[in-house]
Amino acid sequence: MNTVLSRANSLFAFSLSVMAALTFGCFITTAFKDRRVPVNIHVAKVMLKNVDDFTGPRERSDLGFITFDLSVDLQPIFDWNVKQLFLYLSAEYTTKSNTLNQVVLWDKIILRGESTVLNMRDMKSKYFFFDDGNGLRANKNITLTLSWNVVPNAGILPLVAGNGHVSLPFPDAYETTRSY
Repeated sequence: MNTVLSRANSLFAFSLSVMAALTFGCFITTAFKDRRVPVNIHVAKVMLKNVDDFTGPRERSDLGFITFDLSVDLQPIFDWNVKQLFLYLSAEYTTKSNTLNQVVLWDKIILRGESTVLNMRDMKSKYFFFDDGNGLRANKNITLTLSWNVVPNAGILPLVAGNGHVSLPFPDAYETTRSY
């Protein structure tokens, strides 16, 4: 005869199997969904300074400042398997010393239930836009792209780039700072 412990073990094993099947079903129903949406990025102002770089001896590096407008509707991304989105705006460019430079300028976390329509105006970069030399001055092809990581309840964490980016030139001359 089966004891109470062996019956409890069987019930526990069966319920774990059912939960694993439901979790896999949750994953597979949204695994192949296209999570790209149109993104509108507009750069309002670009400024460039040459500042001291404290990582090397008496080196100076480029520091860029960008003011941008961002509008996107993320509602089509959210379904019953999405817990949150991690959005980030990145800049990509090439220099003589590096074929690929990527810098994250701004980020935001959007949880389920929050407003999914972003219509931001005159946003400044959240993080410094440093180059490891003087590769920003007169660089004519710096591309800004909004991307996001989808954090699901079950399944993989896809990295998605939005449909839409903007390429912008940086100025040929540095801004001079005034001392007050």
